[in-house]
Amino acid sequence: QVQLVESGGGLVQAGGSLRLSCAASGSIFSINGMGWYRQAPGKQRELVAHITTSGSESYLGSVKGRFTISRDNANAKNTVYLQMNSLKLEDTAVYYCNAQRYGYDFWGQGTQVTVSS
Repeated sequence: QVQLVESGGGLVQAGGSLRLSCAASGSIFSINGMGWYRQAPGKQRELVAHITTSGSESYLGSVKGRFTISRDNANAKNTVYLQMNSLKLEDTAVYYCNAQRYGYDFWGQGTQVTVSS
């Protein structure tokens, strides 16, 4: 099993920045890709950013150039970050951390990001 705990959400004005963190614990040594999803009210959950074990990154088109995903695998840690810059009103959502291990998906509890005008 893998446990994921997110932190770093909050309220920010449009144009501002936030950094989300997700710390993995449990059976972390076999984690493959990790990523961030988000779900806004009345909308489906969508993949925002993903990073593989080798460090290959991919992004949702609307966040490219504004968001950066990174991963820290050093010292038995497995933490993934999402640096969000130039935030827009439409970035408001609950953000969920995701990890994949042996074909299974694990999820964090979610952290609220609210962008105000």
